[in-house]
Amino acid sequence: MSSNDVVLRRATGTDARAAAEVWLRSFAAALPTVRCAHDEADVHNWFARVLVPRYETWVAVSDGNAVGLMVLNGEELKQLYLDPAWRGRGLGDRFLSLAKEQQPGGLTLWTFQVNTSAHRFYERHGFTAVERTDGMRNDEREPDVRYLWQPPPAR
Repeated sequence: MSSNDVVLRRATGTDARAAAEVWLRSFAAALPTVRCAHDEADVHNWFARVLVPRYETWVAVSDGNAVGLMVLNGEELKQLYLDPAWRGRGLGDRFLSLAKEQQPGGLTLWTFQVNTSAHRFYERHGFTAVERTDGMRNDEREPDVRYLWQPPPAR
């Protein structure tokens, strides 16, 4: 199935559990060397009580199953995670296009320095690395990098 057969829609409270499961699978697959700072129960609670009700959370749904998620907080792209089986199929591209539509003035995001595949992905979509830290400000205590996307100047 292609990513064009996947529906992107705003998450509701009933999506929180499935979105958390996608996050957990994706984090484990994409970041095997990064210590997950929270256990599964904490991640489920975070989705149910914080991300879905308080932020602009989107899910990608295929055949009734969540296969990806994106969380925006204004211009900050807080989360973009895909089920490992859905990586490389255009779904991340669709999420980023949606994020740019929702925030046409620009976006910022953080990713871990070890996540070089994310760096390539975001840079391919016009993001530029603007800051690197030692990770002392994130829960995982993992060095990270902040990316910025700004729309091209109007002509």
